[in-house]
Amino acid sequence: MESLFAVCAPGLEPIVAGELQDLGLKTESAPRFGAGGVRFEASYQGMQRANLLLRCADRVLVRLGEFRATAFSELEKRAGLLPWEKHLAPGRPVAFKVASWRSRLYHENAVALRLPGAIARRLGQPPAAAGGGEAPVEALAQLIVISLEDDHCTVSVDTSGELLHRRGYRLATAKAPLRETLACAILKASGWDAASPLLDPFCGSGTIPIEAALLARRMLPGAARRFAFMDWPGFDRAAWAKLMAENSTVPAVVPRIMASDRDAGAVRAARENAERAGVAGLIEFSCRAVSAIAPPPAPGWIVSNPPYGVRLRGQNDLRNLYAQLGKVLRSKCAGWQAALLCGDKRLLAGAGLGFETRLSTLNGGLKVSLECGTIPPESKIATYRMERPGLGPRPPSA
Repeated sequence: MESLFAVCAPGLEPIVAGELQDLGLKTESAPRFGAGGVRFEASYQGMQRANLLLRCADRVLVRLGEFRATAFSELEKRAGLLPWEKHLAPGRPVAFKVASWRSRLYHENAVALRLPGAIARRLGQPPAAAGGGEAPVEALAQLIVISLEDDHCTVSVDTSGELLHRRGYRLATAKAPLRETLACAILKASGWDAASPLLDPFCGSGTIPIEAALLARRMLPGAARRFAFMDWPGFDRAAWAKLMAENSTVPAVVPRIMASDRDAGAVRAARENAERAGVAGLIEFSCRAVSAIAPPPAPGWIVSNPPYGVRLRGQNDLRNLYAQLGKVLRSKCAGWQAALLCGDKRLLAGAGLGFETRLSTLNGGLKVSLECGTIPPESKIATYRMERPGLGPRPPSA
């Protein structure tokens, strides 16, 4: 068994831990909020399954070794004893990512410069320098991650290559795009059962509805991409093909998934992305304002990333938008579940929905929260505002 670390955005650790546990992999007993990932144990095949099936993690690292180092000579000597041959063919390009906290070896670039010599000592020749092509370094080179904390050095090897959110379908984008991994985390945190109707009235380039369709159809998120471990010595292509086949199951029924946006260009980009993802036939796209949504009568979920304070619009326009959003949801979707990604809770308060925070994370470097709850009917709005004063102007009545 190998010791691994599934890297994720801060705040998503419980969701990623749940994904790993669903795969039958042993995780740490209590993932630490803000740790930026989840530790777990897995076999070589388990590592491959994690890369293939994880929907909310950014990458998977395997721990190569750890030791104490207070001088560069110590670092190079002990790093040279690690089993690099498990993950590196001689001459393979490498890239280093170094982070140092409270350690004597505080110069991160100097640490990276010592490692090619350590690898050469083990493999018989130095690794090639990364770069020289048009593709990103992470797509060309094997990434080595070095963490130094209190003079304790941990050496990890990236198993994923390009970040896992790069599913390969999102080539067309609209304003303020959402990462695929965060979109899926929102869906999971919302409690959506992948069977009830789902509506995104601010779909943008379509990431949330596309991830919903992939999730409902149980399509492999990593099926159309390469991983770093495919270039490791001993990689078995036949075994990989068998693993993919064993994990490909398609449910008989897929729920109704609806996506709309008032921006025709965004809807066009969303359709193109859905085509590339192979789910265009599973999503009902339309160009319409939020006031014109037409949800089915059966209760379902509203899951969306509406614009917030520093994105896209002026603050006054946004207050009116959220007031209108609250009005529309209460009149047309009462009793539905909703999950809205929020960058400014004051705006959402103006919608009068009374939601509660389910997770906090970052989106494009901005602090955001996922606000969830059951949409109340219009008659409940006055009561809600009496219980929670100071919510700003009352939205226009239905």
